[in-house]
Amino acid sequence: MTSSTFQSIPILDYSLSQGPQKPLFLNQLRHAIINVGFLYLKNHSVPASLVEEIKAYTPKFFELPQATKDKLRMANSQHFLGYSRLAAEITKGEVDQREQIDIGTEFECRYKEGDPIFTKLWGRSQWPDEADLPGFRAVVTEYFDSVATLSYRFLELLSESLGLAPDALNAFLRDPVDLCHRGKLVKYPAILPGSSDQGVGPHFDAGFLTFLLQVTDQPGLQVQNHKGEWIAASPIDGTFVVNIGKGLEAVTRNVALATSHRVLSPPVGSGPRYSIPFFQAISQHVRLSDYHLDFPPDVIELRNARGDTHVDSVNYSEFKTDYAGLANLIGRVKSHPDVAERHYPELFKKYYPNGMPLKASAY
Repeated sequence: MTSSTFQSIPILDYSLSQGPQKPLFLNQLRHAIINVGFLYLKNHSVPASLVEEIKAYTPKFFELPQATKDKLRMANSQHFLGYSRLAAEITKGEVDQREQIDIGTEFECRYKEGDPIFTKLWGRSQWPDEADLPGFRAVVTEYFDSVATLSYRFLELLSESLGLAPDALNAFLRDPVDLCHRGKLVKYPAILPGSSDQGVGPHFDAGFLTFLLQVTDQPGLQVQNHKGEWIAASPIDGTFVVNIGKGLEAVTRNVALATSHRVLSPPVGSGPRYSIPFFQAISQHVRLSDYHLDFPPDVIELRNARGDTHVDSVNYSEFKTDYAGLANLIGRVKSHPDVAERHYPELFKKYYPNGMPLKASAY
């Protein structure tokens, strides 16, 4: 069956979901979830003042002295939380031209000897000293907590849009206070002459939902439609870009669409691009293949009419067979071999049998 395609990213007004126009919002959401896998969300519940605060802190973090940032290097952390220098991450075998710090919501690691290895993945973040960046930790923590709250409500609306009960996906979240969501602050510098323009290569996200705040006006985010064309998802002030992860696609049997996307570096001579993605976590101990969701016939018909849409960058296939925690851990190992080599040597040997890839940045 021939798939439909898209040429733009739909813009949804979250405020419509709170009143008499909720059916319209759910109809628009159903289209975005099934046929696009991406959407802009405006008039959301995260306070504008908080958004402006974290936007202001983002370039300030990257302006810290290199030695100060290096104290927080991700290789220190078995949780894959911390700072990565430019060109330290790999996507699809190529180096990403971005600098970033990965941060999780507050969580104490509960791993003990004999537990599944993937339970090491959740734990404490690394933070700059308060004296180096006053207020940074408080603002980032409050912001991520606020986006997490929005993500729970949005997941209920997503369930309703697909003809399910609002709490149909709650089993995958278990107790929300028992989750370690993660996010990152990212800097994409302008292309240097002769360098790659891969800010981050084509990929899918893990888990259920991603909420991306595009901090600056620099374009670069592109979404791959069903024909393999790259569609711009340029910044729109006051919005999040929301997209579907491979976990949600797997548990909905491809009703919800995870869509390949990438970021191109800003042009030579321009300023850097900053962004803040937030990745909604799901319980580590769930195996998505153990669950069966009963969708109404009209939703299944829409999925079938869309057809097969995956054109590039297949990853996180482990969600179809393994525990969600293991799927996430394998994704981290593939992206950050230096962290894997130090903290997960057996997995490192499995996925990098020839040792550290030459393209990985050493530091």
